[in-house]
Amino acid sequence: MAKSTSGSFDLKEPPPWQSCQYCLSPASARTDQSPPQQQWPTHEQQPHQQQQQQQLFLFKNTAEFARHLRQQHCTVEGGSYVCRYGYNGVCSSLPLDGVSDRDYDMHVTRCHVNAQQKEPHVKWSVFSAAQNLPAVLNDPSRGKQSNFFTKKWGDAFVEGASIGASPRLADIRWDQFDPYLKRIGKRYRVHTRIANVPTANATSQQALVSDRLPNGATASLKDIPEVFLKQNLELHRPATFAAAFAGIGTEGGEQTRQSSRQLQERLSHYLDIVEVLIAKQVADKSSAFFHAMTSQDAIMEQMADALANVKRLRGKIQQIDDMIVKESLQVIRAERIRANNNLVLEKLKLMSTVHQTQPMIQLLLSTQDYVAALDLISTTQEILGQELTGVHCFRHLPSQLCEMELLIDKMLKTDFERYSTADLNRPFPTDASEERVLEEDKLICIISGLLRKRSLDFIDTYRDEAITTVRAIVKQLVIEVIASGDAEVCLTGAGEEAQSLSLSEWILLLESATGTLLKLLRRIRAVHDVMQQTADASAGRLTDDVSFIDTEAFLSAADYAVVQDKLANLLQSVCNYCHERCANLVSNQSLEKSSVSAEQIAQLAQIVERFTDGCQEACGVQSVPLKLALCAQGNRFALKFHTERKSKLALLLDSERWKQAEVPAEFQTMIDCIARGDFNWSKPVLNGSQHQTNGVTPAPPQSVLKVEGEPFALVGAALLLVQIVSEYCRCASQLPVIAPQLGRNVVDLLRMFNSRCCQLVLGAGALHVAGLKTITSSNLALVSRALELVLWLLPHVKRHFRSLDSSSASALVSVNNNNNTTTTSGTTGSLTNGGSHSISTTGPVSSAGYDSVEKDFVSHIKEIENKVLSIVCDVVTGQLNNWDARPPVPSQPFRNISRQFVKLHEAIAPILPEKQVHTIYRTVQRNFKDKLREQLLKNNITNNGGPQHGVVVSELTFYMETLRTLRAMPVAELHDDTMDDIWLK
Repeated sequence: MAKSTSGSFDLKEPPPWQSCQYCLSPASARTDQSPPQQQWPTHEQQPHQQQQQQQLFLFKNTAEFARHLRQQHCTVEGGSYVCRYGYNGVCSSLPLDGVSDRDYDMHVTRCHVNAQQKEPHVKWSVFSAAQNLPAVLNDPSRGKQSNFFTKKWGDAFVEGASIGASPRLADIRWDQFDPYLKRIGKRYRVHTRIANVPTANATSQQALVSDRLPNGATASLKDIPEVFLKQNLELHRPATFAAAFAGIGTEGGEQTRQSSRQLQERLSHYLDIVEVLIAKQVADKSSAFFHAMTSQDAIMEQMADALANVKRLRGKIQQIDDMIVKESLQVIRAERIRANNNLVLEKLKLMSTVHQTQPMIQLLLSTQDYVAALDLISTTQEILGQELTGVHCFRHLPSQLCEMELLIDKMLKTDFERYSTADLNRPFPTDASEERVLEEDKLICIISGLLRKRSLDFIDTYRDEAITTVRAIVKQLVIEVIASGDAEVCLTGAGEEAQSLSLSEWILLLESATGTLLKLLRRIRAVHDVMQQTADASAGRLTDDVSFIDTEAFLSAADYAVVQDKLANLLQSVCNYCHERCANLVSNQSLEKSSVSAEQIAQLAQIVERFTDGCQEACGVQSVPLKLALCAQGNRFALKFHTERKSKLALLLDSERWKQAEVPAEFQTMIDCIARGDFNWSKPVLNGSQHQTNGVTPAPPQSVLKVEGEPFALVGAALLLVQIVSEYCRCASQLPVIAPQLGRNVVDLLRMFNSRCCQLVLGAGALHVAGLKTITSSNLALVSRALELVLWLLPHVKRHFRSLDSSSASALVSVNNNNNTTTTSGTTGSLTNGGSHSISTTGPVSSAGYDSVEKDFVSHIKEIENKVLSIVCDVVTGQLNNWDARPPVPSQPFRNISRQFVKLHEAIAPILPEKQVHTIYRTVQRNFKDKLREQLLKNNITNNGGPQHGVVVSELTFYMETLRTLRAMPVAELHDDTMDDIWLK
């Protein structure tokens, strides 16, 4: 036990600071050895040298050990101390880090002086391995290992699992063994003393074999030199040879012969000692040899007894097998034979039943019971595959059943196609109430068979047939309309008119087509309902139809979901295609070639609305292609409307001089109506000479525009912008169909106005376009007020367009839901694309557009305010950098600052509201304080009442008097004590 659990050193081992472990290592010992050509030390000199080295590296106290470590095992690198006390000159506690002198002393005291003694370094060999390499590499629980080539072999080759202390085991300490050691120690000493007393047998044994040599001396290994007792006696080494054969090779023949004779005698003496000791050892172990022979005889007797017992046990087991087990096995074998015979009988009955399958299938097909026939085929195939596998007489029956099943599938598809064509192409009754499903029982049988066969494509087949019928109906109606006219018209392959029908003919054709297609959609809806009821009954759903009472549920939930999706897509696809075919009748140039009146647009809208409502009533879905075709014409008008006014506003902005303009009375009236939410005011006469109306003299122009009591000084472009936006709102009220497009155009117009104002004023574009000499603070203020007026106008415009959209919100939601519907016509792309673009961005998207414009305007106003502040702050910074606290007072820099403040106030006070002027000057004063504080700190001026402090106070008094004169800020913020915070506390 080298160390106790408390960390204290054992009394048998010296403390670690008493000797240097690495100065006494074998490496250092080999380093200190002399070269090979020097004389090798004799056997008697080696212990003396080791004793001198041990005395050299033994320390009396910890101070000497620490001094030795600092001198021999420490290096100084750049003023830092690196500890080298460790294996290969690397300290395990402080490997590569350099520390200060004080920290190095603390490290030596903690880690080397007071550390527990470590085990000496032992050279690694194969016997030190803690793991078995083949067992580690072939461990089946770890699978394929990819990183063992990069690991070093040793006890850390396999990750060791940390095993915590068991809660069931008590914590055992060394002091708990003290009572036991005290109690047993006395007995052990007595036992040792008795064991050392020679007995009679030992005396007789020693008498037989003695350790006495022939000369009477006692044989002992201590008399043999240590060199002969080593494991490897390497006589080729000079030192080993000299130690073994001392005196060989010296000068003198007689002395050489005597030395050889003495050496031979000495070696013979060593041989006698070894022989005597080997004989004594064999004699001491003779009792063990006799004991082993005695034990071998006893084992042989025990083996003979065991062999007799095994023979007796096997005989008894044979008797039990003959008397009890064999008869029971005979009973079990007979029962198994009877069960096999019963199975053969059941197989024969099943084969007789399967033999009658084909005639039964023919009987079921004759009664159009396709479901029962398919069930019988499926059941028979299942029996053949599970119960009758390998029966030779039925080897061709599975292929025959598969062919019959394919034949039934083909019959079902052919019958359904014939039924669809006959049902969709029969004439329409005069009275809509007389519409009935054609041969409903036959249709139910066909659909049930298709569902049982899981041929769910019949719904797509019916949809394609319905689309073909719609195409034929529209083509026939176009031919009838063209035949009624005198003009020669060329038809396209799809049956559309080639852009030569008049607007009245087009309206008549559209009205006739929508009425006929509505009747077709009601017929398709009736067939759809029969398909739905059949699918519900096939899936086990409850139905009220008597025809489905005895129907067995065979349709899975997944297939039923597919059928539901296909049926829903059937009505939606056909309805959308009807709308698309009607929309194809509207050519892109038909409305542009003729002047369209409001009544005609209303008539078209009424036809479209009536057809849309009829489709929604018949099919439960709302399609939009026809609406989109109508919206496309309105969007062209809206685009032309927007292009004209956008160009007009752009030309006015380019020619704007950015000076305050007078506000005519008509604009004041327009703003008052907009504030009340009314955009339908009578358009004023702004061009030409002003004249009296009804004997009343019109009001003279005003210098500012009053918006809810707040004055706005504006430029002419801002007034025109308000008038143009008002025209957009009036047009949207008159034509709600294009209201979303007009709403987006308003957003685009406002965004263009904002960006163009930024380019002309902040970007100084007006210097080149309008010929201005410079951009003044007044110009910036006028632009800011124009933007603020637009910000006031935005909520009213947004509310107006939102009220127009709310009336058709439900229709627009349905449009958005149906925009992703798959269409089968490729000739309607030009109509539907534009329409979907104009309708899909309503509601929240429009609100987002207005919010984005509002953010842009607010950001622009902030940039203008920052531009004004940057101009003033640059002047203040430049003047304060040249200022020094010396007479005269006020100094020239402070006079220039006051003059700049007066100019700024004269430029923005008549334009901006008083609150905004106060905000600007408040920011300017904050910047002035910061710059002045920096200047005072730079010049080391404090509020100590000195001459420089008095100059600063006088300057500030002049500065504050200027602000009071201008009334640039509220009176409460213009006291002299507001400047006290410029002094550092």
